[in-house]
Amino acid sequence: MSRPRRLGLLGGTFDPVHFGHLDAANAALRALTLDQVWLIPSHVPMHRPRDPVASPYHRFALASLAVADHPQLRVSDVELMRGGRTYTVDTLEALHTQGWTSAQLFFILGTDAFAEIATWRAYPDVLDAAHFVVITRPGTSAAAAVSRTPELASRVRTPDATQMAGNTTGILIVEADTRDVSSTTIRERLRAGRPVDDLVPTPVARHILTHQLYEAVDHLHGES
Repeated sequence: MSRPRRLGLLGGTFDPVHFGHLDAANAALRALTLDQVWLIPSHVPMHRPRDPVASPYHRFALASLAVADHPQLRVSDVELMRGGRTYTVDTLEALHTQGWTSAQLFFILGTDAFAEIATWRAYPDVLDAAHFVVITRPGTSAAAAVSRTPELASRVRTPDATQMAGNTTGILIVEADTRDVSSTTIRERLRAGRPVDDLVPTPVARHILTHQLYEAVDHLHGES
């Protein structure tokens, strides 16, 4: 496949990756006619109170397994290789040095994360480094997320290609039916010995079981 012209970026700890992440990536692909979406596991995320439970190796492996059947989804190690604290602005700047323009990059995040955008490093300048694609998530509406930063109202656009011409970046709201899943819920289920087959792809569940991540044991799939 040739180099994509419109690249989606979905960052996160992916501890572990789940169907909600895939729903968001695929919703952005469809709504914005992206060529690819890269899942980017973070090294040490700034907006998380604790370090990831699983190692960078396992989180990258889990994400790779999750996208194996999705030809337009990839996994990037750009943040894992950089190490240290993870800041979105640094990742976007690194992509700029590789030749990507701000207008080619579409940073995907949920309404819950966007509600905290004013606390991000280099805010508001980080919003000039890429389009920010806000995917609706259960429990947080797009209107509620945007209302937290009313000064950004003039940047908000619909995901219409004609409005994304030129080099001006925007905040693009994508209404999507994403599954109500969280990595925290998955880890809690696994510690309690409950199945997670409805929350993660089967290869992800198998990897978790094989390596006994998150204290998973043999009854991960409901087996005795």
